[in-house]
Amino acid sequence: MHRPITETVETPRLRLEPLAVHHAEEMADVLGDARLHRYMGGAPLTLEELRARYEHLAAGPSPFHQEQWLNWIVRRRRDGRAVGTVQATVTPGRDGPRASVAWVVGMPYQGFGFASEAARALVDWLTAHGVRHVAANVHPANLASAAVARRAGLRPTGEFAGDEEVWSDERDS
Repeated sequence: MHRPITETVETPRLRLEPLAVHHAEEMADVLGDARLHRYMGGAPLTLEELRARYEHLAAGPSPFHQEQWLNWIVRRRRDGRAVGTVQATVTPGRDGPRASVAWVVGMPYQGFGFASEAARALVDWLTAHGVRHVAANVHPANLASAAVARRAGLRPTGEFAGDEEVWSDERDS
């Protein structure tokens, strides 16, 4: 699992394309709606801030961190339009690699199942590449994200990280 990702992941309707700095321009529009931050906090990044963030993500963590950052742009296959992102931070675990996952789909593209399809593809890809445990943090009031987590095979644990509940696939138990 400790190698840069270079592969595209495809589903019936989506293509998950490894994130690159040049994606910032089109993603600034997709992620630019303040409503996306209702449960995450913060505000939309400017194009310059998003470009800097993508540069940081594409470079990856320092080698001594023993983690891997995996980031994809989510595109509709029918027209190539970017609709969101999925990401995973993979770390070593006692029983094998563990991943913390997240997803964001732009406001105009919500309600079509894109987040669920992309999150499920992400979890399946991670599992196929040796990840033994997947978790996500979901704000309890974010019912749409909870539905995505459930469709991705995760369940609420009753544990919290800050104000977000930890959802887990519990495969490591």
